[in-house]
Amino acid sequence: MWLKSLSVGVLAALIAIPAFAQAPEGTLVRIRGKVEKLDGSTLTVKGREGKNPASDVSVMLAPDVVILAVKKIQLSDIKQGDFIGSAAVPGKDGKLKAEEVLVFPEMARGTGEGHYPWDRDLKSSDETMTNATVSGVASAAKGEVLMVQYKGGEAELVVGPKVPVVTFAPDDKALLKSGATVFIPALKKPDGTIVANRVIAEKDHVKPPM
Repeated sequence: MWLKSLSVGVLAALIAIPAFAQAPEGTLVRIRGKVEKLDGSTLTVKGREGKNPASDVSVMLAPDVVILAVKKIQLSDIKQGDFIGSAAVPGKDGKLKAEEVLVFPEMARGTGEGHYPWDRDLKSSDETMTNATVSGVASAAKGEVLMVQYKGGEAELVVGPKVPVVTFAPDDKALLKSGATVFIPALKKPDGTIVANRVIAEKDHVKPPM
């Protein structure tokens, strides 16, 4: 199930950006929404912004932009030793309740390793991203519990049977059609221009869960 053609750099930029960080060239942002249109190298997305109504966001695609399709895999495919990323919220029992799970290709092991704030929900202030190695897998009443370890810590992720479990596959701009759901890690420059080197897009009705 591993996709050897994906590069470590591509996956690092997708998942390993903790919070919104400042960079010399601008601010790192995450854009989620549906494609309005693609006009040349300008992608217009009807973005979602928390509780606010969706608004159009113009994204300039870099000449070497990478388009990645979301590919669904099975929870049962995850095994001890796999490196995964998971957006989650803490439960009353202290365990993290996974909202989605990304299985990294072997060549991308270690990408963004750690436990840090995330904003998948855009409404939850206690949401986190955990990129870690699976140290054990146990059956739960519904789904599975993944024991994971990362540098400086460990955690348990409760993954329900309906939680999206995905990986990525290289694709092309044909996916960027009107109505397609996308997730775009991008750079917002001081002049307000948003530039993206990669876009994660819906394919075969499998949408980016992150």
